[in-house]
Amino acid sequence: MSKNTSEADVAFISALAELLNKNELTELSVKREYAEDDSLEVRVVKQANVVQMAAPVMQAAPVVHAAAAPAAPAAAAPVANDDPAQHPGAITSPMVGTCYMAAEPGAAPFVTVGSAVSEGQTVLIIEAMKTMNHIPATKSGTVKRILVTDGHPVEYGAPLMIIE
Repeated sequence: MSKNTSEADVAFISALAELLNKNELTELSVKREYAEDDSLEVRVVKQANVVQMAAPVMQAAPVVHAAAAPAAPAAAAPVANDDPAQHPGAITSPMVGTCYMAAEPGAAPFVTVGSAVSEGQTVLIIEAMKTMNHIPATKSGTVKRILVTDGHPVEYGAPLMIIE
């Protein structure tokens, strides 16, 4: 390949990267044919920023000796579990993908907070590898919390909503 073709290819790849950023795409793939045995195949991928957070560390309650302890009630209130994934009515994501709350853009959402749902009813869609996967309610009840946003990515095992 000549030097001019190489420079043109670099300019072409730069233009693809700019197009990727301008249109908020995550991946772009193009094949350019020059001649019968001469082609250029380019795949430009934008790496998503992954934020990792450490889990909170549970610390033991301080030990108070009986002689120094003031009178305390016999039973303390139970500590609430704030992790929605541990809630018995949590629907968790069975895959990595993009969450959609409605069947198509502009349509009414499958469910909203306060909606009554029956077991097996579609509550949202997760798109994975260009396949729309309907996510069913795991039990009948009322939608108490929706923990995802329409059009945003979800991870495997992430809590999607709470049904009680």
